[in-house]
Amino acid sequence: MVTTIGITQRYGSRILFENINLTLDKGKRYGLIGANGAGKTTFLKILTGQIEPSAGNVIIDPNARVGVLDQNQFAYESFTLFDTVLMGNKRLYDALKEKEKLYAQGDFDDEKVNNRLAELEMITAEEDPTYEADTRVIKILEELGFPQEVQQKTMSQITGANKFKVLSAKVLFPNPDVLFLDEPTNNLDLPSIAWLEERLIRHEGTLVVVSHDRHFLNAVCTNMLDVDYRTIREFAGAYDDWYIAANVLSKQADLEREKKLKEKAELEKFIARFSANASKARQATSRQKQLEKLDIQAIKPSSRRDPSIVFKPNRKIGNEALSVENLTKSYGTHKVFEGLNFTFEPNDKVALIGANGVGKTTFCKIVMGELKADKGSVKWGETVQSGYFPQDTTDRIGGSATLYEWLRAYDKKADLGTIRNCLGRMLFSGEEQEKSAQSASGGEKHRMMLSKLMLEGGNFLVLDEPTNHLDLEAIVALGEALYQFEGAAICVAHDRELIDAFANRIIAFNQDGSVTDFKGSYEEFQTR
Repeated sequence: MVTTIGITQRYGSRILFENINLTLDKGKRYGLIGANGAGKTTFLKILTGQIEPSAGNVIIDPNARVGVLDQNQFAYESFTLFDTVLMGNKRLYDALKEKEKLYAQGDFDDEKVNNRLAELEMITAEEDPTYEADTRVIKILEELGFPQEVQQKTMSQITGANKFKVLSAKVLFPNPDVLFLDEPTNNLDLPSIAWLEERLIRHEGTLVVVSHDRHFLNAVCTNMLDVDYRTIREFAGAYDDWYIAANVLSKQADLEREKKLKEKAELEKFIARFSANASKARQATSRQKQLEKLDIQAIKPSSRRDPSIVFKPNRKIGNEALSVENLTKSYGTHKVFEGLNFTFEPNDKVALIGANGVGKTTFCKIVMGELKADKGSVKWGETVQSGYFPQDTTDRIGGSATLYEWLRAYDKKADLGTIRNCLGRMLFSGEEQEKSAQSASGGEKHRMMLSKLMLEGGNFLVLDEPTNHLDLEAIVALGEALYQFEGAAICVAHDRELIDAFANRIIAFNQDGSVTDFKGSYEEFQTR
């Protein structure tokens, strides 16, 4: 069980949240949600002791085993996959490694060595009473797609996406009583997300998770913690239950605020009109007291703002959109794909799915001319104007130029209003548009790239994992924008709600190198 008492966090004059008193119970799985910048990750770091709050305390049962998802994918480069997962139980890992060393190098005639071995044996029995730790590590890694022969590789030998899978296994291996996860689905493919969901649903302790994956929150969470209005409110139920309840409360708050603002305006008007009139002075004084009692500040506006994403193509695509023939690509001895043949129609909205490392990003880069295929050809229709959202967006945006200047560089002829409007649609205020591109956060850079796509007016969009760093409101808006888009799109995505929102064709890159090309929705694809 976790309890917060009077938690407040402020940075200068800005208050993220104040006087938070919560009791997080065993057996409940809490989804921590809120707009980007509202303080979700900050609150999670306070819970895990990574940062000190401005005021208040966090109390966790001292006997509880606590698990926190590692965010540094390069922290275990010299360790094997097996040892990294085993390290999830540090006490057991240290005891086993010390035992190995003593058995290999120890002097068994030395009483101290034998006493220490006995102590280590007791620790091992306490942490792993059934002596099944090795079997459990092997099984959990196999479930994530790492066969036994791969498990002795070092972390430095696997891809970044696979590192995150191993870190997920590491935090779950010791079956912690209290589990804190910050964006656990980022960098995971659909099969891994499904695996994680199944594991977390079976979690019997307390779980607090930050996620922007709506499907994941609905599948896993029993309660929601909403960071908004400078407080954190608890709702019973999953994300969709919260969404309905929160919208009702928001409407009520808006109506109450409008009512009070109207009443305030009428009182001010009366006071201004009659305060100088002796016969009306008493009434004016009475109205002044009423005005002072109106606590409009108590009805705080929500920190959530919904972006307005609209992709309007400059021209329609003709009869031919895009075709790829006999596309083949290898990296050294590793063949990514071979002999791919696709024809994309002007109205195709394609979700490109598959496990990490099967070639989705490679395919997008070849199509967009950023990478050369070993064999095959890519042919765009003559009327196509493509727009590209690369996976490494955050690395591509930088420099001292302001956000406005950065976007203006992609269309020198666009007028001031158009540039400002594209940034404004992605929630950059006038003042924010003057900050430098290099100072923008990951989420802001993703919104900048969406602004660029809107400005360019392409009629065939290629988006490679655009939902990373976006909050739930932006993901919903993106799904709606792709659905309404009067052009063609290929989108690499692991977010099922996004795929459900726009896709009319699913192309799945399979682990065995084959490809499934299905014309229909994602739901139809799953039940085919």
